[in-house]
Amino acid sequence: MKNLVELVNVSLSYGKTLAVSDLNMTVAAGSFAAVVGPSGCGKSSLMKLVTGLMPATTGSVLIDEKEIDGPVSIVGMAFQNPNLLPWRTTLENVLLPLEVVRPERHQFRARRKEFIERAMDLLRIVGLDSFADHYPWQLSGGMQQRVSLCRSLIHQPRLLMLDEPFGALDAFTREELWDVLQTIWLERKFTAILVTHDLREALYLADKVHVMSNRPGRVVRCVDTAEFARPRDEYTFIDPKFNENVMELRSEIRAQRMPIDIKTSATEATP
Repeated sequence: MKNLVELVNVSLSYGKTLAVSDLNMTVAAGSFAAVVGPSGCGKSSLMKLVTGLMPATTGSVLIDEKEIDGPVSIVGMAFQNPNLLPWRTTLENVLLPLEVVRPERHQFRARRKEFIERAMDLLRIVGLDSFADHYPWQLSGGMQQRVSLCRSLIHQPRLLMLDEPFGALDAFTREELWDVLQTIWLERKFTAILVTHDLREALYLADKVHVMSNRPGRVVRCVDTAEFARPRDEYTFIDPKFNENVMELRSEIRAQRMPIDIKTSATEATP
């Protein structure tokens, strides 16, 4: 399968601080990747690199086998905070990117009916079509995040970047939205990259989970989740192999978080 995203020997520095170094990663077109690792490992830097918001200090970032040199137009993004405009309805918030991003903004008036149908189709998938005329303050946190997902997909991006989109939600709502996202992805088959601290979320949603080291970040392990059939559901959580993978990831990240001097002492103490 062709790779949509490829990072080759990438490093990124902020002044004298090296955020990522020797970072190599590939994401196949139409696949779902997750990135996990200790705090400060460079997950957010990876997102900036892939979207072209920050140029690599060294190495290459390729989209569709072409090295990028600026912001990437095929990307949709969703964040932990939904950031809905309070004076716009659910439908109007979903339509917003089409009003401000080329080339749709120049076609918005002429194609308004088509765009509204596209937005309503997304809202139907996430169960919010009956809330199209509601304002953000009339929606729960989980409902607002569903609107944010619809907004990130309204311009039909080939690549969806997800920066801990469910991190601020309660456990039940979070798991409910995993299923919503899985449903959308299975239907639309865009490429997705999810940055998360939740290991269960990563394993549940992704085809491959990339584990990053402590700063400067690099990928130290890649876990394939193909053995867990889709669509995944609550029974996935009680699969012994699924929980074994969660524990292995937790141990790997704990080891990455351990200060170098403690690791060295522990190694020297081993008979």
